[in-house]
Amino acid sequence: MKRPTIHDVAAAAGVSRGTVSRVLNGDKYVSAAARAATERAIAETGYVVNRAARSLVTQKTGSVVMVLSDPHEKLFEDPNYSVLISTAVRRLAERDVSLVMMMAGDDGDRQRVIRYIRGGHADGVFLVSTHAGDPLADALGSDVPVVAQGAVIGKENVIPYAAADERLGARQMTSYLVEQGRRRIAMITGPMDTPGGTQRLEGFADVLGRKASKKLIAHGDWSRASGERAMTQLLERSPDLDAVFVASDLMAAGALAALRAAGRRVPDDVAVGGFDDSSVAVSTHPPLTTIRQPLARVAEETVSLLLALIDGAAGVEPVILPTELVIRESA
Repeated sequence: MKRPTIHDVAAAAGVSRGTVSRVLNGDKYVSAAARAATERAIAETGYVVNRAARSLVTQKTGSVVMVLSDPHEKLFEDPNYSVLISTAVRRLAERDVSLVMMMAGDDGDRQRVIRYIRGGHADGVFLVSTHAGDPLADALGSDVPVVAQGAVIGKENVIPYAAADERLGARQMTSYLVEQGRRRIAMITGPMDTPGGTQRLEGFADVLGRKASKKLIAHGDWSRASGERAMTQLLERSPDLDAVFVASDLMAAGALAALRAAGRRVPDDVAVGGFDDSSVAVSTHPPLTTIRQPLARVAEETVSLLLALIDGAAGVEPVILPTELVIRESA
C-alpha cells in the first residue's frame, strides 16, 4: 500500500490541502468542524507527518537534544536521571517534539555533540549536570536555543535554567541536625564545579558558621563509591562526629555503608541526612531523612523555558523551586 499523503487526508475530510496543513501546524484559525473532519480523516487514512518535508518548510527538526555531561556509567547509577529524562520526554511529546540523548563526558563526546548540533539536527539543547568551564557551553554559542537543568556556573546570566533552591535545602537539613542536638556535624559535598556542590556547601556553612571547618568537610562526585570514600575519610579525621549531611542520596547510601563497616550505629551514633528524596532514600537501611527537590517540576520548567525560546521568546527568567525536609529513620 502506498503511504497516505496530505492530499488523501484533504479528500477524505472534504477540505482543502491548505486547511489540513493549518490543522497539522496548530493554526488556531480553523473552524471546529473543519478541524474535527481533518483529525478524523488523519485517523482513518493512517496519515503520518513527513518530518523531513515539514522541516524544509518550517526550518524546524522537531527534536531537541538533552546533553548529559557526566560519565556514561552515572546515567545508569543515579535515579535522578530517569526522572529528568522521563519527564522531559512526556512534556516534549505534548508538542510532538522528540528527545535525543547525547553524552558529553569527555572531549570526544563533546565534539560529537557540537558537530551534531551545528549540523542543524536539533531545534534546541537541554544541558544536564554541566560543570563550570565546560567548553561545550561556549562552543554552542548562539547556534540554537540552550537551557540548563541547574545553573551553569559562570553563565547564570547567559544560559537560562530551572533548579531547586540548593542553598535553602542545605540550610533546612543542617538546621534540622542542629535541632536534634547534634554537635559535631560533618558534610560530604558534591563536585565543587557544579551548583549543587557549591550551593549546598554554602547552605551548610550558613547554619554552622565557623563550626563548618575543613576538617569536617569531604568531597564526593555524586557516586555511591565517592560517598563511601568520603565518609571513611571523615571518620579518620574526626572520629567523634555525630552527624553528617550528605549532598545526595546516592552518596549517602555509600556513607551508610562506611558507617556500618566502622561499627557506627545510625542514627544512634551518627545521624545521616541526604539530599534529593530519590528512590534511593527509601531503599537504604535505615531509610534516609533527606531534602526533597522537585526534580519532575524542575525538568518540566526547563523544557518550558526551552520551548519558549524555540518559539521566539526574546528572553526568559530562571525558575527556582523550593525544597522540603523529609524525615525518616536515619536522623
